[in-house]
Amino acid sequence: MNAFVLNRHGRMVFPSNVMPELDFSTVETLEQLDSVIRRDFETKAPSGTEILERVRTGAYATRYDLMRDLALNLFWANRFSITMYDKRPTRWGDLPRTRPDVFLPVLEPWEDGEAKVSGVQEAYPQLPSRWDGACEDRIFEVLFDVFANRRHHASTLPAVKPTVAEFLEQPGALTFRLPHYDPDYPVYDYADILDVSEDVPELEALHRWAMVLHNQYPWERSQVELASADQLRDDDWVVAFHPRDKEVRGFLRRLRAGEVPRQVAGPRESRPPVRPYPELDVRRRFAVQPRLEALAAVHGDQVCGNDDLIRNTAYNWSPMSAEEIRSKTGIEQREYSSLPLEELALQAAEAALDKAGRQPEEIGGVLVCTCTSSRLIPSLATYLCGQLGMHQVYAAYDLIAACAGMPYGVADAVRLLQEVERPVLVVCVEKFSDKIGNVRTSRMIFGDGAAGLVIGPAPEGTDGDVDYLKTYASGPASEVNSILWPNPEFDNNITVFGPQVKALAGRYLSQMIDELGRLPAPDGRDGSLMDAIDLIVPHQANKTMVIGLAEKAGLTADQLYFNIEQVGNTSSASIPLAISDAVRDGVITEPLRVFAPGFGAGAVAGYAVLRVDPAVVAVEGMAGRSQHEEGQLPAPAGDTGSASEGMREAFG
Repeated sequence: MNAFVLNRHGRMVFPSNVMPELDFSTVETLEQLDSVIRRDFETKAPSGTEILERVRTGAYATRYDLMRDLALNLFWANRFSITMYDKRPTRWGDLPRTRPDVFLPVLEPWEDGEAKVSGVQEAYPQLPSRWDGACEDRIFEVLFDVFANRRHHASTLPAVKPTVAEFLEQPGALTFRLPHYDPDYPVYDYADILDVSEDVPELEALHRWAMVLHNQYPWERSQVELASADQLRDDDWVVAFHPRDKEVRGFLRRLRAGEVPRQVAGPRESRPPVRPYPELDVRRRFAVQPRLEALAAVHGDQVCGNDDLIRNTAYNWSPMSAEEIRSKTGIEQREYSSLPLEELALQAAEAALDKAGRQPEEIGGVLVCTCTSSRLIPSLATYLCGQLGMHQVYAAYDLIAACAGMPYGVADAVRLLQEVERPVLVVCVEKFSDKIGNVRTSRMIFGDGAAGLVIGPAPEGTDGDVDYLKTYASGPASEVNSILWPNPEFDNNITVFGPQVKALAGRYLSQMIDELGRLPAPDGRDGSLMDAIDLIVPHQANKTMVIGLAEKAGLTADQLYFNIEQVGNTSSASIPLAISDAVRDGVITEPLRVFAPGFGAGAVAGYAVLRVDPAVVAVEGMAGRSQHEEGQLPAPAGDTGSASEGMREAFG
């Protein structure tokens, strides 16, 4: 898990963004490793030759631009040593000659290294500073000290280093030689790196990069030479490479044993179903009508703004400003939780039960909708039963429907009601902040949060709160696999393939709008079900993308409610969180018919058309009390007018 931490300044830091730690437990081949290495280190890193060419052609506009390229080059030059090995300076006379787990790097002299170093040295003072000259000078001093004392060419470095015995069998092979070694050579402590604080977010990130790179060479760098075995004396020091952990050792063993991973057959071409699946007309289909007794949201307790992302820019990210993130996603901040997923779920469950006035023993079933739980046994749903003191329920299980979790959960709860005729607790909960790693797309979008819903039987002879339900799943394999976790190709972090996600979201949203346009309005009203919708609360995926897709489907932006600007994408929790915030913000001030569509990972989708009464929503700070009783919201009116008029009034 790659969690965030708060440094002594109270700022959020993502250690995995600057301290590379690849997960080798699932890496099976050099090709797999090469894919990760190229993505993380090589794709955006310029070579020394390219840096020199940019210097000579005046391609650098500011000192920051030059320093950023230096840092990227140095991360690339350390791409294997920094991720796979611990460097341990050792006297040549003391170095084991036959151990299979002690390696020596074979290095080639850096071609035109002096010209590249002098070119950078001369160019830097001639460039203007970007933000803060004094700060940039301090960072450059650290970076240039590493860059200027590089001795080896980076292009030909192999992932698997030769053992000492293999090194000795290569005549003329060169490795590092240190004439002396000081074990107390100053390096930056972990806390030093976390506690970096600069006024400019981009410089704070670059400063951390520089400190990590400095620590890769904890010796007097100006004295380092490249030497062959016949030039080494017993009192010379060499840099021995040791596998950094048992996962790297296992990976190296698999390579040496020549293990071949099992080949997986490719997907078949997807075909549409033989006939469409009908929408579920809840009032006609079921005897026990569902009533939304309570909805309670739990937000993350730590705010991660766009500036925080820039402060934590990883070495594999393209340059992007906080404003560009907002423009691309519609997100200004996302909320993270310092609590574990289980605790988030428990808080949401307790708040929902409290708002509904229900005791645990009254609950007939518990459903948890999540795609970020690492708990398999027991399921999160059964764990909640135990924590809440439920001695027995009819059913408790987890649903992995990602961003369609809320529609899936409500649909299953309605079906369970028919059998148990007692309330069902549905908890939608996600914690992405510790599963994102250094993948920028995911880091920009996802947040943490939870919501609990109590869906009980409506009094006999009365209408329930759910009109229609519909769920969907699957599509082309490219869409099914458009969001992955864990993903070995991205170091087992959550990864999002944007074009495929946009394709599945557009496909489903268009289908849903078309289906609602063909269904009759409820209660004998004129027009279609779509005409009867008062408010659309979509899954909060990416505001810019969803608005674009909605407009293509014939909707307007003022028909949709978003809270993604402040909380990010919380997958299964996003719709109930947004409904809660719509009540808090005064957008829902009386019972409204809400269309809640969700779509996402696994090419799943679904929607619920339901009545939301703000009186059953536990707004933070008012849990367990009716908003109307508190005087926070106006009492429900009789006729609210047309749907479009209501939405225009709500959104101004």
